[in-house]
Amino acid sequence: MTQIHSLVITNGYLNFHKPNDNKWMPTLLYNAIIRAYHVHNHKKVLDIFTQMLSNQISPNTHTFPPLLKSSHASVVTPIHGQALKRGILSDPFVLTTLLVVYARNSRLFCAQKVFEEVPHFCIVASNAMINAFSMNGNMEGALKLFRRMCYRDVVSWTTMVNGFVVNGEFYAAIRFFGMMMTHNDVVNCLVKLNEATYVSVLSSCANLEGKAALDFGRQVHGYIVVKGVDLGVFVGTSLINLYGKMGCLNYAVNVFRVMVVREVCTWNAMISSLASNGREKEALDLFEKMKKLQGLKPNSITFVAVLTACSRGGFIREGLKLFGSMSSEFQVVPIMEHYGCVVDLLGRAGHIQEAADIIRNMPFQPDESVLGAFLGACRIHGAIELGEEIGKKMLKLQTQQCGQYLLLSSMNAEKERWDHAADLRKEIVESGIHKVPAFSMVHLT
Repeated sequence: MTQIHSLVITNGYLNFHKPNDNKWMPTLLYNAIIRAYHVHNHKKVLDIFTQMLSNQISPNTHTFPPLLKSSHASVVTPIHGQALKRGILSDPFVLTTLLVVYARNSRLFCAQKVFEEVPHFCIVASNAMINAFSMNGNMEGALKLFRRMCYRDVVSWTTMVNGFVVNGEFYAAIRFFGMMMTHNDVVNCLVKLNEATYVSVLSSCANLEGKAALDFGRQVHGYIVVKGVDLGVFVGTSLINLYGKMGCLNYAVNVFRVMVVREVCTWNAMISSLASNGREKEALDLFEKMKKLQGLKPNSITFVAVLTACSRGGFIREGLKLFGSMSSEFQVVPIMEHYGCVVDLLGRAGHIQEAADIIRNMPFQPDESVLGAFLGACRIHGAIELGEEIGKKMLKLQTQQCGQYLLLSSMNAEKERWDHAADLRKEIVESGIHKVPAFSMVHLT
């Protein structure tokens, strides 16, 4: 692409100064280059636009959408000014893109101002504004706009459901989906549910606990079967994830078997489901099958799943070998979750010193999950001294999570090391860490 750009420049195609030149030609060429850089090297897009202006070439409605999508937050407002100056903001596509970019940069007020400039009702702009509210945690604003819309499409409904999911309001997402299913838009087939709708509601079910969430997820699955909806990659993966989390492994396996197309995310969900339901050896066997398939490359999430299987199944040698092969064989750089799995793997098996060595040699500071896994192993195997050494790292992190500190204090108390336990609790108080009170919750349906 860079070579083509150079060829266009050296042949003078970007500099039109002759009176008889077609005025639209240089704009067309610049727009094509801006779109190409937007796809392949978005950091260069602003430079091309600056060159366009310096050559006195007028941008049009096709110039601004890829330019805005590629731009850093700091230059969105100046580009907005350029569009306003040239009278291009009357174009709904430019307005919608500007709205989306402001929302993506957490500038909800600016997004609302742009939305108010849309001259007539536009369902695309309205859906984008609902998503803007959702992305910025304002589900009340999203719901008000949704209710004001004179008509809605499947994107409108799905954006609302997904908005509740993104903001952790899973029960609200399920209730809204239920309302959607009984609404005239769906009943009269004015709106046809798509894959994204099913994925959003199944994700809500998977993030909840209890029979009610499972029952609702099974109803959604039944609806998919009755309506003859193709079991695509994302819907199938969402069902596997739901059934795996709910402990219904046979259902997860059945969905996996009937899927015609399986992507990496599908295999990850199935491996994780097996690992979390006591079928660790099968999870590792499935990983071996995945490696042999053409076009599928294990990613970071895959290794979290297989390392979890090794940890829970006690496969120390296999787990360490997999961890060692991540970078060399699969070009996957280990992150915090992977180190946490290895520490848990070694800790469960009583290899406390090896786990401590992993923590000491990590390329970044361990977080609470890694330290918590190590302290749990220290308590089980009575490694108090190592636990204290690593526990001091937590105080340096100044984390406000009290659980690990109290665990370390309890370990000392169990060994009747009262002075150590008292000193640690004193350090906890001086660090400003407070114990979170326990509570009970009853959900009435």
